[in-house]
Amino acid sequence: MEIAIPLFDRFTALDAVGPYEVLSRLPGARVRFVAAEPGPKRTETRMLTLSAEASLAEVPEPEVVVVPGGLGTRDLMSDEQVLGWIRRAHAGSQWTTSVCTGSLLLAAAGILHGLEATTHWLELETLASYGAQPVQQRVVEQGKLITAAGVSSGIDMALTLACRIAGPDVAQAIQLGIEYDPEPPFDAGSTRTAPDRIVELVRSAAARTSQ
Repeated sequence: MEIAIPLFDRFTALDAVGPYEVLSRLPGARVRFVAAEPGPKRTETRMLTLSAEASLAEVPEPEVVVVPGGLGTRDLMSDEQVLGWIRRAHAGSQWTTSVCTGSLLLAAAGILHGLEATTHWLELETLASYGAQPVQQRVVEQGKLITAAGVSSGIDMALTLACRIAGPDVAQAIQLGIEYDPEPPFDAGSTRTAPDRIVELVRSAAARTSQ
């Protein structure tokens, strides 16, 4: 099974690496990082580089697509090379998925129109502006489309996908193998539970980053 994860400058590291760690453990899986042009792509923090081994053109029909998010998605919302690849890949894929603001690229490609989907909580309104129906859940399934909320939820999405592809025993074995058993020190991982002052800290930081 060919699984393609498109990279681009200023992607979020865990958006890509989290699903990779899960899906690379599926029996018979081949996970490839791809990009418009092969080569190194820097994360949005500029502190980590991953290399795309193949071009989008070299992997036109993956069975699974995983689109990560990150600040770099803003530069791709009208990039027809990337959006066209997403449309064509989705047309023949078994599963098309996204993490965080990767769903904005799916929406910009026109494949989430009228469908429930999720993204990072700061971008739910943006998702709606592209015709999707935003839902504030960690993982949203709509047929062969699966979208995940912000960053860490990509692991949840990938485990959900692993279950759909290989069954619950394999998915649970992968979960145990990577020892994914979160016990965060704070109950601040959602706007429903985080203190208002923390929500505002994140909003302010995001506003500064976007300037």
